[in-house]
Amino acid sequence: MKPYAVIGAGPMGLCTVRNLLKLGIPCIGFEVHSDVGGLWDINSPTSTMYESAHLISSKRMTEFADFPMDESVADYPSHRDMGDYFRSYAREFGLYGHYEFDTEVVQCVRSGDGWLVTTRRNWQEKTREFSGLLIASGTLHYPNQPELPGQYTGELIHSSQYRSPEIFAGKRVLLIGCGNSGADIAVDAVHRARRVDISLRRGYHFLPKYIFGRPIDQLGGKLKLPLTLKRRLTKALIRLSLGSPSQYGLPEPEYRLFESHPVVNSLLLHHIGHGDINPRPAIMSVDGHKVHFSDGDYEEYDLIVQATGYKLHYPFVDKAELNWNGHAPSLYLNIFHPKSDNFFMMGMIEAAGLGWEGRNMQAELVALYIHQLIAGAPSANRFRKVIQQKSAKRIDGGMRYLDLERMAYYVHKDSYVKVIKKHKADLLKDLSPQALTYQAGGLQATS
Repeated sequence: MKPYAVIGAGPMGLCTVRNLLKLGIPCIGFEVHSDVGGLWDINSPTSTMYESAHLISSKRMTEFADFPMDESVADYPSHRDMGDYFRSYAREFGLYGHYEFDTEVVQCVRSGDGWLVTTRRNWQEKTREFSGLLIASGTLHYPNQPELPGQYTGELIHSSQYRSPEIFAGKRVLLIGCGNSGADIAVDAVHRARRVDISLRRGYHFLPKYIFGRPIDQLGGKLKLPLTLKRRLTKALIRLSLGSPSQYGLPEPEYRLFESHPVVNSLLLHHIGHGDINPRPAIMSVDGHKVHFSDGDYEEYDLIVQATGYKLHYPFVDKAELNWNGHAPSLYLNIFHPKSDNFFMMGMIEAAGLGWEGRNMQAELVALYIHQLIAGAPSANRFRKVIQQKSAKRIDGGMRYLDLERMAYYVHKDSYVKVIKKHKADLLKDLSPQALTYQAGGLQATS
């Protein structure tokens, strides 16, 4: 059997390779950088990381279940801690030897029952045939950078280009957008810039990182609360600890909590309350260094940072192969193509609290499915029918997520994990006893 190609050596790519190997499925990973870590390796040419970046979820809610982070690591690890973590993960499970580093994937095209993958290393291209293709190249690489309404003559960058607050020294700075990166960067700018403003077109829900001295995502422990009750409790605690956005001169969100990704950052509100950051409404027009806002006011800026998010981008494969529909590919569980048994989108998912273990569950399910397909198992045929029938079904748990590009692949964690576990259990029913044993809570291939 020809190997499977895995694109990317970030956390999703690493656990994908690991799970394929557990079931004896040969694979080769490709990584454009010289080491593992993906987004979390700030030295990678595809990383959009910045020096002050930390996880916005706590380490215990983010780590792989069978590879916990060290107790010495902070509750909210820095990108350096995360880079060390993924390198340790790759060493622990012997993944380095299954990757080709400093290797760019140039093109992937179907060829009969397989895929032809063309890679480039040291300016030399090579084309090889693979049994299947697993894309784990991440979702936060290609900037969404809308044109400004007018001609701006100052410095303009996207948040993906930001690395260090040194660029703000002595400048009048405007941040556009208030996702988690935008909030972080605005706080960074306070300590160097002459002036910091932030422009918001809509309202956001803000969460503190700690409640009662514990990371907010650990609130309630293992207790599963109904969504309505969880929303009410969380909202009450936020109002008690932070107040409402309007108290800081920010617009109130016109959607319910968890219907869009919240901003886990109370320092932004702290600095707004101290007059260090000035909220601004939507931009109406720009002219030279001058920016006019929807409230009729205007201000001049030396630097504008567009914290306007990212677009899904897979330039090495024809979009027609992805079953793309609207803002994102239409795939069952955000993974499985309704007409292809050898194409898998790994990690095209966001969900509050899913963490790396949720992505590892994706990888386990895909590896099981591939193994059972090869074995001709009835469970694989059953799963194939589900994929074909439900590729357009979103696992949203009844949530009404905002119709935004970055929310197009958002799922409800508990509902998603429940479905993953159900399919995994069915695929395991007719798995050969010789294929695996259970070790450390995961699948392990036997010799």
